[in-house]
Amino acid sequence: MANHYYEENQDQVKSNPNCIHFSFQNISFHFHTDCGVFSKNYIDYGSLALLKSFVPKAMDGDILDMGAGYGPLGIIVAKVYSRNVILCEINTRAVQLIEKNIIENQVHTAQVLHSNLYEQLDATKKFAYVITNPPIRAGKQTVFAIYDGAFERLLPNGELWVVIQKKQGAPSSKDYLIQLFGNCEIVKRDKGYYILKSIKII
Repeated sequence: MANHYYEENQDQVKSNPNCIHFSFQNISFHFHTDCGVFSKNYIDYGSLALLKSFVPKAMDGDILDMGAGYGPLGIIVAKVYSRNVILCEINTRAVQLIEKNIIENQVHTAQVLHSNLYEQLDATKKFAYVITNPPIRAGKQTVFAIYDGAFERLLPNGELWVVIQKKQGAPSSKDYLIQLFGNCEIVKRDKGYYILKSIKII
């Protein structure tokens, strides 16, 4: 049976380390990657589209990167905007890479949590933002569970930011988020990717 990047154990996947060099807002980043993680050879276009759209406001509170992979979204946001970011990831190999990438990029405001979705998060912890490039191949149930958990863990007026391709379910995600949050804005369309934003209005 094939292993998938959204599964916890990647021991059966042969290691073939790689390093990606990437620049964002004139800051250079170096990301260690490997087989068995999402987008091993480059920063995927969806994550890049989300990075270009997401600019945290002055709202107090930490940021959660759910399904962080080897950490590009959360690490870049933490360093560029000097925000505290928790990166949650189920894939053990990806978690190890996040730890390495936090050190490599000298990001002192980021930390990684090995967790199946929100299971290992402190239930009382609330966030100003949840950002996610969700694992589409894990199935709609998992993707929607990310949305549900975000709603529960956002502060009042906190925001969920999602990047998802139209062909992979952006319209159904938008409909679900409208039901859940009462709102969902298409912030941007970019080469088939939708950047969606929902605000927890209390």
